[in-house]
Amino acid sequence: MGILEVKGVNKRFGGLQALGDVNLSIQENTVHAIIGPNGAGKSTLLNVLVGKLIPDSGSVMFDGQSVLGRKPHEICQMGISRVFQTPEIFTDLSVLENMMIPCFAKRDGSFALHAFGAALGDKEVIERAETMLEEVKLLDKRQMHAGSMSRGDKRRLEMAMCLVQEPRLLLLDEPTAGMARADTNNTIDLLKEIQDTRDITMAIIEHDMHVVFSLAERITVLAQGTPLVEETPENIKGHPKVREAYLGEAQV
Repeated sequence: MGILEVKGVNKRFGGLQALGDVNLSIQENTVHAIIGPNGAGKSTLLNVLVGKLIPDSGSVMFDGQSVLGRKPHEICQMGISRVFQTPEIFTDLSVLENMMIPCFAKRDGSFALHAFGAALGDKEVIERAETMLEEVKLLDKRQMHAGSMSRGDKRRLEMAMCLVQEPRLLLLDEPTAGMARADTNNTIDLLKEIQDTRDITMAIIEHDMHVVFSLAERITVLAQGTPLVEETPENIKGHPKVREAYLGEAQV
């Protein structure tokens, strides 16, 4: 049994079969990549995993508990965090103020921001935020306006905001999308450090095969909403079904 178990998941949008009988098992403390051509169902599957979409049939269990029908804050409380394609940060706040928001929410037990102003002078919250920024190598940029950072640093900040909640499963949706190669490589290094130093499982949707093969221990290939292959990176390369899904013809 994996920490995340997807069984018999189907999802239609009108006449379109977005997911067809998807079965997926993600093992604890591993990095599992989900890849496939555009329209393969990757984003739909991710939205099902975080409870944003309810499948027409099937089940999604995280550590023995169903995620279906739960609200976003309940998903987070279960130990699941998500990194979006576009970094979800407060661009009008400083880097430190961004980091203080989840630190305050963690202590307060909620995500309500109405009382956040009181935390701006709270030494405990500031220390927790600075410790997390140091871990992701952003401490020297703590007073910087978050909106003025590079995309790579924005992603680094977003990950820090997720990690301070101490998730057991981190879902990453195209974490290097739109990045220059240097930022991509820095993000790969950061994710490797996170995997090495934390008790965490990662599931990554990614088009950049350099990222996938640098990080993943298992890879699931989707095509037309259905898993084709689940294998190690070494066995994915050159696999005839993968070649067919991406190039339209099987390897001969």
